[in-house]
Amino acid sequence: MKYTIDKDQRIVMTLDAGGTNFVFSAIQGNKQVINPIRLYPNSENLEKCLETIITGFEIVKKGLKEVPVAISFAFPGPSDYPNGIIGDLPNLPAFRGGVALGSMLENHFDIPVFINNDGNLFAYGEALFGFIPEINKNLKEVNSPKRFKNLIGVTLGTGFGVGLVCNNQLITGDNSNGGEAWLLRDVLSPDYHAEEHLSREGIRRSFAERADLPIMEIGTPQEICDIARGKLEGNKKAAIATYNAFGTVLGEALATIITLFDGIVILGGGVSGAFDLFAPAMFEQMESKFKLYDGNSLDRLVPRVFNLEDPIGKSRLLEGQQKELKIPGTNKKITYDPFLRTGVGVSKNSTSSIIGLGAYAFAINKLDEEFKTSNK
Repeated sequence: MKYTIDKDQRIVMTLDAGGTNFVFSAIQGNKQVINPIRLYPNSENLEKCLETIITGFEIVKKGLKEVPVAISFAFPGPSDYPNGIIGDLPNLPAFRGGVALGSMLENHFDIPVFINNDGNLFAYGEALFGFIPEINKNLKEVNSPKRFKNLIGVTLGTGFGVGLVCNNQLITGDNSNGGEAWLLRDVLSPDYHAEEHLSREGIRRSFAERADLPIMEIGTPQEICDIARGKLEGNKKAAIATYNAFGTVLGEALATIITLFDGIVILGGGVSGAFDLFAPAMFEQMESKFKLYDGNSLDRLVPRVFNLEDPIGKSRLLEGQQKELKIPGTNKKITYDPFLRTGVGVSKNSTSSIIGLGAYAFAINKLDEEFKTSNK
């Protein structure tokens, strides 16, 4: 029987490390085998934070029926992920100066430890088990020859996280810094980076400015979202303008990434729930044009971008423009689809769950690679 990772019996302990919560779990064969454990990160105090991480994994380990083979988890960057060293983190100030977190955990639990950022593991999980298999299945169902192999995974929440996956391989870069799109320039405020807009605090700050209110009086992005939809009393005009600005900045950032990477886009994280509010401005920016000196214009992107949350847009992406071409010098024909296209959709998975699946697959694949290398 052919091996598939969803049938793998090895257990990997996982952690989704955010600035406000540490969520611990364990996965076996791509299924959670323990209810998630949530602990306060104690991010201001390094000793307490490290104790919290060890405690969380100890609780998980005690709840398992079998011994785990590895630890694999998401942790904010910038970090030296291959060596398990966490660097200077804005949301976890206790780690400034560098902390050998991976080595500490390997020493304590005596099993391999793998660390990535949440954007990477979100993208990896969606590429292997979520969005890419699903869209390619849809393409096969309509007899399209096209298949997507490049994924841009985006988490919209505390910050602007991005992961890049090419043909089931994470693109991490020489400095573990691949996909750090939060440092793209903000198209609306060129002196600032994109995450100043594309974050929960960015949404609150943007709304405060438009509503002419002090920031301490501003609620959550979800409350601003509800104001924009008319579900909650407040400055609806300012709320709508806030999400329009969010969409414009996101659209330009995605256009830049697509230009360099040429992949299809999946959005996750809490703020992706406001897709209906920011998507129009996002697509408008992605479909904008450059001016040329001869008076003509040039499309911002070469491929057409489709809204995959819209059935018509998804249908257009799937159908393409298939035609048959004669092969010169033969009586044979080949199917050709000249329609260059991509799309943006919203994940149907829990962000934390898909990050866990990405962490599991990353660990299992790494363990198998190391086994093959050691047995050559």
